[in-house]
Amino acid sequence: QVQLVESGGGLVQAGGSLRLSCAASGRPFSDYAMGWFRQAPGKEREFVAAISRVGTRKEYADSVRRRFSVSRDNAINTAYLQMNNLKPEDTAAYFCAARLTTTGTLLLRENDYTYWGQGTQVQVSS
Repeated sequence: QVQLVESGGGLVQAGGSLRLSCAASGRPFSDYAMGWFRQAPGKEREFVAAISRVGTRKEYADSVRRRFSVSRDNAINTAYLQMNNLKPEDTAAYFCAARLTTTGTLLLRENDYTYWGQGTQVQVSS
């Protein structure tokens, strides 16, 4: 089992940047595929980015591609979401998620994930 805690959210102006962190505890972090999702008020949770167990494979939602970057440091049990050129439509609660895997798979769907953090709020002002 793994516990996930997100941090790094906040209020930023459009065009600005934030880096979200997802700190994990429990089983070895490298056993888990990781993902980032977000949920805006009144909307369903949506996929943002995914990264494989050792970070060699990554995938992004079209809406954030070339602006966001997902990474992980397995030595310190932390995943990151670097968000650049933020837009008001990026405003949402951001969640990291994990699933125990035995391969370098990428998981893109909410239902693929077993463990979830509590979320961190990102607000982008225009």
